[in-house]
Amino acid sequence: MSTTRPPFMLANTYIAAGERAVVDIPFGKLYTHTELNIGAHVVHGRQDGPVLLITAALHGDEINGVEICRRLLKLPRLSRLKGTLIVVPIVNTYGFVQQSRYLPDRRDLNRSFPGSEKGSLGSRMAFQFTNQVLSKCSHAIDLHTGAIHRANLPQVRASAKDKMALRMAESFNAPIIVKAATRDGTMRGTANNMGIPILLYEAGEALRFDEQSIKIGVRGIVNVMQDLGMLSRLKRGKKTDSLFTKKSSWVRAEHDGIARYYVSLGQTVQQGDLLAHIYSPYSDFEVAIHATLAGVVIGRNNLPLVNEGEALFHIAEVSSLEEAEKTLDAISDEVDNSMPVSLQDEYGVV
Repeated sequence: MSTTRPPFMLANTYIAAGERAVVDIPFGKLYTHTELNIGAHVVHGRQDGPVLLITAALHGDEINGVEICRRLLKLPRLSRLKGTLIVVPIVNTYGFVQQSRYLPDRRDLNRSFPGSEKGSLGSRMAFQFTNQVLSKCSHAIDLHTGAIHRANLPQVRASAKDKMALRMAESFNAPIIVKAATRDGTMRGTANNMGIPILLYEAGEALRFDEQSIKIGVRGIVNVMQDLGMLSRLKRGKKTDSLFTKKSSWVRAEHDGIARYYVSLGQTVQQGDLLAHIYSPYSDFEVAIHATLAGVVIGRNNLPLVNEGEALFHIAEVSSLEEAEKTLDAISDEVDNSMPVSLQDEYGVV
């Protein structure tokens, strides 16, 4: 099939229409003089369309997104892509190698955007990524997990002021949509300032694969690509809409000690419900931790050893707890049951 669509250029590499390539982008060296590159997969469709960026491991220990990217890139449907897909499975190569959230100087790459040419390592990496990769895109999805020892219920976060980002969030169809303002220094904040609609997908725990989170992530990206016209729509039954929340807060430890947790991710709680006990290993002392608001548990600390003031449970307010339970169960069932064997290759499920 002939095409007049021009090639796509990334880091001085040209990818012809209908082709795909892995582009290595130099981003620095170790003190051993070993070069570290960021590898970007580029799928350049034969027909015009959006340029969608998918990023993962911006925090080096958040590896769920790496597997989501692998499965996404295996989809046979990408041969019929309209537009251009850029997938960067590992942004923070330093942290990924060291199984660490941070860069070697302990800075957080996702607090270094948009960066500068002459700043710290993180600032320089953020500057290069912003100018060489992010600026090439029309839309973006950034894949994250909870921090180490913390797990997140699959959720997407988008700015309430960005109508296109909210539309992408609804299309993604994660269990929860959090309308959240951006933070200074983040890639999401920089993308917002550049006028690029961006979603943040949070699911699972650092240094762990979570199959449900991975499936929801792959399905969600495909849903967004279909809504953007990058992929043709497959016939599906009616889907359950995501839950919206405008407010969430953390319940924190009221004392240091050893915690026993009683509620799990996705569970609904009433204000005042017992969430955990914290006890001392040296006495009969024990303190109860109660829910400070009614809602859905969307984040949880998995480490029983806690310090006073430490975040334990992240609770999101919803309009109806009963409806929330039904919605979460329905979406979970849809993810598990809506992909028969004949379609599993289409979603990269292995």
